[in-house]
Amino acid sequence: FSPSVLGTREHWDAAYERELQTFQDIGDTGEIWFGEESMVRIIRWLEKHKVPLDSSVLDIGTGNGVLLVELAKSGYMNLTGIDYSPSAIQLAEKVREKEGMSNIKLKVEDFLAPSAELSGFDICIDKGTFDAISLDPSDAAGKRKLYVASLGRVLKPEGFFLITSCNWTKEELLNEFREGFEILEELPTPKFCFGGRIGNSVTALVFQRK
Repeated sequence: FSPSVLGTREHWDAAYERELQTFQDIGDTGEIWFGEESMVRIIRWLEKHKVPLDSSVLDIGTGNGVLLVELAKSGYMNLTGIDYSPSAIQLAEKVREKEGMSNIKLKVEDFLAPSAELSGFDICIDKGTFDAISLDPSDAAGKRKLYVASLGRVLKPEGFFLITSCNWTKEELLNEFREGFEILEELPTPKFCFGGRIGNSVTALVFQRK
């Protein structure tokens, strides 16, 4: 795939400024990346594997923070969301306030240059952020490497990384995260049929940090 404005900070700042204004006008929380089912899939996996409710969870590129709200409703208590767009964090704060979820921590952070306090997480979740980084017009390959290095810093050894992507196949993601991570599971996602071949429009994988 080729570089795109979807890989630029300017695009996301403008998008979340619009969503913030819409939320203030009509209370609409905005787009849920990969839809409701992607959040259900993540929460089901955590519940199935009896991940303790006090586990520290980081949502990388949290956007409107709706995934964190759903995790909080499912009983998870130690939740942090980061986004490099200040407008996204403002929106997530308003959504958190509306839902009465005061225990969700939100910070403006660039995951490619994380602050020292961003460390020791049991679970990291990515829905579309690695996809966006991969579309960056300036040195996407270098930024993907930075992402993997940052993940290794913020996630505890043996911690879990759940990634949902529409740009990468399972095999490609295994290659991207081969250093320091091992695949645990591929999660079921919707399938489509085109020209007699069946494929997945979305890939969802669970890795464990070595």
